[in-house]
Amino acid sequence: MSSGKVLLGILAGVAAGALLGILFAPEKGSDTRKKISKKGEDYAGVLKEKFNEFLDSITEKFEQVKEEVSDFTEQGKAKTEEPETNAKAARG
Repeated sequence: MSSGKVLLGILAGVAAGALLGILFAPEKGSDTRKKISKKGEDYAGVLKEKFNEFLDSITEKFEQVKEEVSDFTEQGKAKTEEPETNAKAARG
């Protein structure tokens, strides 16, 4: 099981527990709605932060692969140009 799924499961459990705790607390409805709204905003902020971290990670991996492909292409060009240079030198 990946760590992402475990983290998502833990966050879902915490959110469900917090929601049930608020709903069963003996308070006025308006206070309860405010608490639910506040918790929702908190969890939305955490989720947005995690998504941005994931996006940064993917962007970094993409840049690494792009650089490796560029290096590989340059090496391929150098290998194909080398025999041409040697052939021209031998003829000239």
